[in-house]
Amino acid sequence: MTQNPSYRRILHRMGYYNYQQGLINNFLVQENGWLNHQQKCRNFILKAIEYFKPGKITVLGSGWLMELPLIEMVEQTDEICLVDIIHPQEVVTQVSSLKKVKLIKDDVSGGLIEKVWEAAGRRTFLNRLKSLDGLEVPEYSSLDDPGLVISLNILTQIEVLPLALLRKKAKVSEDEYLLLRKKIQSKHLEYIKQHDSVIISDISELITRIGGKTEKVNTLLVDLPEGILRDNWQWDVDLKGRDYNLRHSSFEVTAVIL
Repeated sequence: MTQNPSYRRILHRMGYYNYQQGLINNFLVQENGWLNHQQKCRNFILKAIEYFKPGKITVLGSGWLMELPLIEMVEQTDEICLVDIIHPQEVVTQVSSLKKVKLIKDDVSGGLIEKVWEAAGRRTFLNRLKSLDGLEVPEYSSLDDPGLVISLNILTQIEVLPLALLRKKAKVSEDEYLLLRKKIQSKHLEYIKQHDSVIISDISELITRIGGKTEKVNTLLVDLPEGILRDNWQWDVDLKGRDYNLRHSSFEVTAVIL
């Protein structure tokens, strides 16, 4: 599906290519601020691999591989599937010599992107969507046994660009958007809980404004399972941001082995 030219046009119009490039651009600016988060992610993933000793690992939201201990993973398993809707060319080149690693282009939202586009993509300001009731939230599925599933900083990100489009093309209440976000996050968790898995996700954003006033905004709207092992840490995301003198943003992150 994601190979289809018409689908790639949808991704372009919804901003997926710019979004992905923005992630690496932000990382290059903030690298020192992200080092602790990266190391925490990698260490936690390696703990899960040591616990399960999987023959196969599937990573949902592999992205730029910034938080993934790929070389160590290659040494400890037989097959690794990196799943994302777009694989950067740099990543394609990076893994080309790793025979155990397979790149899979797939929509980890289970098709939500296409459904949102069909419902609202061609609407205008005068013909905005009046309700989200008819918008189905699908669950991701894989044909093959995924082995150990790693959901890597994607649980709260699946919703970002679909909601950005809907906010332009729909006229609905904040309660409807909130309900949609909960459904999207719940569907992702439903898939994760069917397998041996690791989930790493931000759960809230801490915004500190000028003068020291702090605001906490929940980004995770569903409950994570207690799991076998869990860890928590803070991720400083904009130590060098353009608005650093006005606000500083960090995420509270939770990691769980299920």
